Amino acid sequence: MRYLPHTEGDVAEMLETLGISDMEDLFEVIPASCRRSTDLDLPRPMSEWELDHFMENLSARNTIDHDCLLFLGAGRYNHFIPETIGAVLGRSEFSTSYTPYQPEISQGTLQALYEYQTLMTRLTGMEVANASLYDGASALAEALLMAVRVTKRKKIVLSTAVHPAYRKVAATYLKPTGCEVVELPFLPSGRTDLSPLDEVAEPAVLALQSPNFFGCLEDLSRAAGLVHESGGLLAATFTEPLAFGLYRAPGVDGADIVCGEGQSLGIPVSFGGPGLGIFATLEKHVRAMPGRLVGKTRDRSGRRGFVLTLATREQHIRRERATSNICTNSSLCALASVMYLASLGGTGFRDLARLNYDKAEYLKRGLAGAGWEIPFSAPTFNEFVTAIPGDGEEVYRRLKEKNILAGVPLKRWYPDLSEHYLLCVTETTSRDRMDMLVSEVRS
Repeated sequence: MRYLPHTEGDVAEMLETLGISDMEDLFEVIPASCRRSTDLDLPRPMSEWELDHFMENLSARNTIDHDCLLFLGAGRYNHFIPETIGAVLGRSEFSTSYTPYQPEISQGTLQALYEYQTLMTRLTGMEVANASLYDGASALAEALLMAVRVTKRKKIVLSTAVHPAYRKVAATYLKPTGCEVVELPFLPSGRTDLSPLDEVAEPAVLALQSPNFFGCLEDLSRAAGLVHESGGLLAATFTEPLAFGLYRAPGVDGADIVCGEGQSLGIPVSFGGPGLGIFATLEKHVRAMPGRLVGKTRDRSGRRGFVLTLATREQHIRRERATSNICTNSSLCALASVMYLASLGGTGFRDLARLNYDKAEYLKRGLAGAGWEIPFSAPTFNEFVTAIPGDGEEVYRRLKEKNILAGVPLKRWYPDLSEHYLLCVTETTSRDRMDMLVSEVRS
């Protein structure tokens, strides 16, 4: 009990005050099936030096990316991050900041988040953006809940080409609401099949990902027209915002809500987290928008100032009637993204997007020439699906033994795509590495 400050006398006094006789009585409201009845199976205590040695051996089991040829994406993307970001982001006024409740002492952070919101509206083609959410998956779930509030409907249409993890998070959020979820299949082109939408009566929202999980661009303009005819909203999500440096922003194509993951914008992969939930919508829906919003105003002396507006601490007051399950934002990650966008500038962002597109197309052509199939015909960005002829799993295993991870197997989420793999290429992937993969495929 070296880490617990309570003496036996303290514990006895607490139990007497509560009117119970045993510590276990504190947890009787938790079902027995959810409680551990045995001690944790932990190793014996170690000295500092033993623990260092143990951790070194444990970390040696991990594969370091520069020792492998990695072609992995599927929602987390490896991009070069300018050194300026770490230098500025590490300043104490940024790195130690939490949600800035007190505007009189948080002007710097609030102004930076205001700039973030401005750049996110330009990136997504929308009218207003919040000060960020936790990650892309929770952003999509919040978008679906927002659409239900706006339309007063309970039917949600969701593409199966949306990232599987996003769909699972959305299902968790939606389970207690009584909403009905209708899933749309994907076509042989890799895009979502929108034809079943005609049979859905009074949809609250249609949710598409573009580029979708397969890297394919969806026809958002057509989707917006179809769902708007039914009185519903279009929620466009994404995992790779860099695509908007090359393709039209979802807001331009008629999306009502745009949400997704901003990890690509100056945030390292870092074992899969933390992330940045980007969320933007139309101004007419701003009062139904989740999260926090930084606004610009003037003080009594006419000086410019920044404040949190519209979304105060209502989560603590309205509870289930609040507009959001999110009561804070990913400030530090949001600041990293705005620094990243400012460092690149508009021209740099477009050039980087084009470089990513060109490299992925180069690898796609190389693998097709080496005998791998490219099953989906829709335009892609950054990543694409391949089908390995013959025993695909054996070929994938053979490449893996040579420290080449040729994409993410899709069988786990899509049983019909058992020999299909999702490959990703960014500006960090050299031509030599792509040629090495193609050479191994040919051999």
